[in-house]
Amino acid sequence: MVIGKSMTPFKRIGILARMLGTFATVLLISRYQGAAEVVKAISDGDFLNSIGTMSAISVRGENFQKTIECTKYLGVRWLREGIEGNVPIQQYVELHQKAGVRFSWGLGSGGSNIGKLVETARQMAAAGALLAFEGPNEPNNWGIKYQDQSGGKAQSWVPVANLQRDLYQAVKSDPVLRKYPVWSISECGAETDNVGLQFLTIPEDAGTVMPAGTKYADFANIHNYIYHPNATLPADNKTWNAADPTSACKVDGLYGECGLPWAHHYHGYSSNDLLTLPRVTTETGTTIGGAVTEEIHALNLLSMYLDQFKRGWSYTAVYLLRDRVDEGGNQKFGFYRPDYTPRRAAIYLHNLTTILADDGLVAHPGSLDYSISTEPTTVHDVLLQKSNGAFELLVWGEQLKGSNEVSVNLNGPHASVRVYDPTSSPLAIQTLTNASSVSLTISDHPNLIEFVQEGSAAR
Repeated sequence: MVIGKSMTPFKRIGILARMLGTFATVLLISRYQGAAEVVKAISDGDFLNSIGTMSAISVRGENFQKTIECTKYLGVRWLREGIEGNVPIQQYVELHQKAGVRFSWGLGSGGSNIGKLVETARQMAAAGALLAFEGPNEPNNWGIKYQDQSGGKAQSWVPVANLQRDLYQAVKSDPVLRKYPVWSISECGAETDNVGLQFLTIPEDAGTVMPAGTKYADFANIHNYIYHPNATLPADNKTWNAADPTSACKVDGLYGECGLPWAHHYHGYSSNDLLTLPRVTTETGTTIGGAVTEEIHALNLLSMYLDQFKRGWSYTAVYLLRDRVDEGGNQKFGFYRPDYTPRRAAIYLHNLTTILADDGLVAHPGSLDYSISTEPTTVHDVLLQKSNGAFELLVWGEQLKGSNEVSVNLNGPHASVRVYDPTSSPLAIQTLTNASSVSLTISDHPNLIEFVQEGSAAR
């Protein structure tokens, strides 16, 4: 049965009850009725650390100083990089020192030089700039040659599997680098023969060409671009769906790569396993054109970061920091235009990361009693906590037309409450005192409520 938006809330609850059980039903009813619910916060720093993008740093027409300025302005915490572009290591170190970003370190498109990757990674690690390792980029589009064997594209993917296996072993056998996670290849769903790249570690009885127990990665690596031939137009919950780890996802998502690989439908992870599978996105985003205006582009990127984090993705890189100037076709993907003027997406993200700015991490986040009454299916929320103890409640909408009036109900008054709109400015648009509830008009962008725990309202 399909749970449709046309159903009443309690009819949807009835269906979900049969699917999820009594306890989940009680929670669902409490959300619809506005009953207080104790919600565990997540460290604000964890969300900020998840925000990434991509840049050629100082090659392909990009300017190194501008790259520093742009990454600082956006507030991104990591960049997807690697040995492909031959950018001097010292520039990565300087970028880390001046803008605070770290780097996923990959073989790139068609690369297979594990020795060079490991050697340069040690230098990155020594500077505190290394985030993770990544396997080859999209072997379906960029074939590789490894150990004198060609693989990927329409050929056998055994050489790709051997390369990824050996990369994993090289990292985990290194006394300095072993603590860093290894991300899988991207577009593993395109494998021609069943080499098992849809798995992090091949399980028993998987029926793969490579043996059971072969270890490839610690995280699945997906390129879930927001628009896809199956979902070509803007829609309600557009980026929420792109972040969906199940078969409900309409784009090239986790299910199509690791659940039921899209090229040949080999056996992969079960739907339940996908819900908790460690995963990252090293490319997502959208180009501007047609129905995707600069405003929709900006709103999509903002909600994409939030949706990805809410739905279990540890890191998300949006393609691209600045438009490519050395490629043909529509290259209007970037936060910045070729002349480095910021698009709305850059301004909105800057506002959000400025509001949330926090240099620390909360080791043991607290909890808050709150509920959101009349929360429709296009409205989502996540509770963060800063290292100074302040709670940050993000409530965002993904509705193309119209808006919804919602009330955030708190279990007791809070002495000072500030409301922000990142699409407006990084400054508060409303300040409340002794507030027990906050009314919001939610449409197509985030609102943020900031308050400090007070009395019995938080614990």
